[in-house]
Amino acid sequence: MNYSPLIDQLIDAFRRLPGVGPKSAQRMVLHFLEKDRNGGKALAEALQAAMDGVGQCEKCRTFAEEAVCRICQNPSRDQQVICVVETPADVFAVEQTASYKGLYHVLMGHLSPIDGVGPDEIGISFLVERVKSSDIREVILATNPTVEGEATAYYIAEQLKQDELKDRGLKISRIAHGVPVGGELEYIDGGTLVHSLAGRQTLG
Repeated sequence: MNYSPLIDQLIDAFRRLPGVGPKSAQRMVLHFLEKDRNGGKALAEALQAAMDGVGQCEKCRTFAEEAVCRICQNPSRDQQVICVVETPADVFAVEQTASYKGLYHVLMGHLSPIDGVGPDEIGISFLVERVKSSDIREVILATNPTVEGEATAYYIAEQLKQDELKDRGLKISRIAHGVPVGGELEYIDGGTLVHSLAGRQTLG
């Protein structure tokens, strides 16, 4: 069904959201028009403000309103540890655990030659220079456990294995992959079990 041009335009705009199909977009639009016009205006204003005011942190490349994000500005964070992630969403995920107290570096993607995404596109040289020019003691590679994520982690590790960084004692670590807490082995896929066995730890 075609509505007025403005409504159709708004439905198309909502369809840009991940996981939102035509029906869901239509319901959202009609909800705001029928029941919550003030909410719709507030959403539009907040979205416009974010699009205009949110950029990237000069140090870690995550989203920030300031030149340097609040995490990088926080003196209580461990300045000698960097956790490398693919997206700002990954930063939020790690922060929600409240267990990591170091800094971050956001790649804004992963290596994908078939899509034309190489080291330059995700700023790996920027990460290497950041490590070399600061007193970083450990780089935690927390890219996703996908083929692309693993390739990205391996490439970064190779780039960080420079003589000057080795001499400094730089530690390069990879987040563990394996059986989730509460999981049962019979329901775990083979790839996950392979990672679990390869990353086993000695007890005692």
